[in-house]
Amino acid sequence: MASDRPLTSAPRGAAAPARPRLHYLDHLRAALTVLVVLHHAALAYSNVPAWYYVDPGDDPSSTLLDAFLALNQAFFMGFFFLISGYFTPGSHDRKGAGGFLVGRLARLGVPLLIYLVFLRPLVYLAIYLGDADPVPYWRFYVTTWDPGPMWFVEALLVFALVYALIRRLRPVRRTSAAEADRPGGPARLPGPAAVAGFVAVLVAATYLWRMVVPGDATWPVVGLPTPGFMPQYVLLFAAGALAFRKGWLDAVPRWAGRGGAAAALLTAPVYLLLLAAVYEEALTPGSWQSLAVAAVESVLAVGTVLALLALFQRLFNRRSAVGTFLSDQAYAVYFLHPVVLVGLSCALSWWEAPSVAEFAVVAALGLPLCWGAAYLVRSLPRADRVF
Repeated sequence: MASDRPLTSAPRGAAAPARPRLHYLDHLRAALTVLVVLHHAALAYSNVPAWYYVDPGDDPSSTLLDAFLALNQAFFMGFFFLISGYFTPGSHDRKGAGGFLVGRLARLGVPLLIYLVFLRPLVYLAIYLGDADPVPYWRFYVTTWDPGPMWFVEALLVFALVYALIRRLRPVRRTSAAEADRPGGPARLPGPAAVAGFVAVLVAATYLWRMVVPGDATWPVVGLPTPGFMPQYVLLFAAGALAFRKGWLDAVPRWAGRGGAAAALLTAPVYLLLLAAVYEEALTPGSWQSLAVAAVESVLAVGTVLALLALFQRLFNRRSAVGTFLSDQAYAVYFLHPVVLVGLSCALSWWEAPSVAEFAVVAALGLPLCWGAAYLVRSLPRADRVF
């Protein structure tokens, strides 16, 4: 998401060897963007009132949407941060600190500003018009301030600033000015013990963090809807940046894919049962229930990430017209999808149907509309430089 496309360009005046692009990461980014659209479409008809348009059904099918949301939330935004972290060091290497930060401000800051000024008032109209005792819209706009789904872009801006600061304090060593600090050939992921150690660190960090920031907390103004997942976001972003340096994602081993898939499949039902049984107790900072949720959630997240990395590398690591189109529009889709989904939900508000049916129709219409709208936006002059 919001990555720089060319990975093979060398620093100015250099003759560094070209490095092949990992096309499967582009396809993964497009697939994760599909999950974002589905996630927010499901929120409208679930029992989780955390979207601009909310129409929870009184039928049992809404519980299926709740389960989908819980499983999705456990890993998908962390996965986005991993991929963003992977693309960060190369961008800094090519552009230097100044060019890197200017580029991030253009790619992240401009869409964030446009969303806040132009798109956010549109998606909030449904809430405002449904208020029985409305205040002037400008006051409503100010008092409900948050960046919505663009919190991710906001967070990436902060991560970029922190990364540039770290690089300034600890410059990357190179044998020559023309070389990127990365081995010439693909490297393997660290072994199972190292992955288990990463999971243990993630469990501990999440458990301790939630002593300060409960799992259901929200940060007003900043707008981060899931601050309890911040340790996952930070650690996966860091893992992505390190993976670029070490070449870990060039060749994801079979054991990682199979082990990750097994871990995800085994922990997914446990995670859902645990949330159903002890969710309220897990919100108590320092409780054993909070530790149990953090442990199962972390295994599920890392397992799913490894499984999808291995799957996409083996099946989709080649350039294709469809994959390129979907990936090219993914960032603009992320930017535009709230307007598309809220508009569809409002247009279908008259329809009485089971929650899953309403979700399915909005998703089926919303996905092609989002990609079509993204294509039109990116067709505007110079828009593709931002999106």
